[in-house]
Amino acid sequence: MNEHDDVVAKLEDSLKGYKEKVMTTTKGWLEWDKDLIFVGRTQRGYEIDFDARVEWGCMPTEGLLLSFAGCMGIDMVSFLTKMRCKLTKFKIDIEGERNPTPPQYYKEIRITVRMSGEGFTEKKIARRVPVSGEVLFGIQLPQEGSEGYR
Repeated sequence: MNEHDDVVAKLEDSLKGYKEKVMTTTKGWLEWDKDLIFVGRTQRGYEIDFDARVEWGCMPTEGLLLSFAGCMGIDMVSFLTKMRCKLTKFKIDIEGERNPTPPQYYKEIRITVRMSGEGFTEKKIARRVPVSGEVLFGIQLPQEGSEGYR
């Protein structure tokens, strides 16, 4: 076993039990404020304003994209930090293309991860970049060769 494999094995050992600590039930509330404005509240008390006209809050679909990017960012930064990478910058650009007619689901989501720092290797980064067919944050990624895969 080389040094890198040893570090990976120790990291995986340190993450044992992590999934068991994650709450299996997540709750939230959505209340109508006025017009097409809603206030969403998490079970911890955080609020998100949703507005179909985008005057007082974000559109729900914008929140969906940012939630996906937030989960991915937390996962990647946590993993890379534990792999002894020293991040100085980290940014995820996310863009979703929706079906033009109802139902207006996301046909495609493009993600670009930008990071700088020290200690990165292709192998370390590849361990946290989603791959074809993987279930990531409860979302099944498209299989290579299927519609929606690029």
